[in-house]
Amino acid sequence: MRQINAIGDACPLPVIKTKKGLDAIESGQLVVLVDNEIAVQNIRRLAEATGCQFDVVQQEGIFHISLIKTAAQPDSSAARSAAVAGKTVVVLSADTMGNGDDELGRILMKGFIFALTQLDTLPDTILLYNTGAKLAVHSSSSLEDLLALEKAGAAVLTCGTCLNHLGIAKQLGVGEVTNMYRIVEEMREAGRILRP
Repeated sequence: MRQINAIGDACPLPVIKTKKGLDAIESGQLVVLVDNEIAVQNIRRLAEATGCQFDVVQQEGIFHISLIKTAAQPDSSAARSAAVAGKTVVVLSADTMGNGDDELGRILMKGFIFALTQLDTLPDTILLYNTGAKLAVHSSSSLEDLLALEKAGAAVLTCGTCLNHLGIAKQLGVGEVTNMYRIVEEMREAGRILRP
């Protein structure tokens, strides 16, 4: 039996740690410790998607999640990747995710970009425009994750007009400056487009 402590971890870390734990074992039991119901629900969905048995017990505010993996688990990520041909393009048109609370939106966007670094199949291209261009500058809290994606082979392309309009062109910390024609080409050639 292997155990993972995800107590206090913010989304998406509990699921990412659980997925890595499952990937590291051919079969057997994995116990994951979390401290919130949302993490329990997210890990339950991961168990359903991967065909693992799922059980949870709560003790003193801590959820003890037991996952049982059998050796004959289907590789659902490979099947999903094969189902869509072409490049994966991520479009980041804002430095926040969702509408409403901008502080929460920045937290969600940081989590989204980090989650991209944890995918089995990384995106081919990341397009940043409008206020999404702010994510590619030296002061961005997501710069480290974007650099990791670029190092892994993703093209990180930021709109030059946007950088100039926002007055941050000299602060670009990752990737290259691009134009609207290239942005349209990348989106047209994509097999799938991810937008937070």
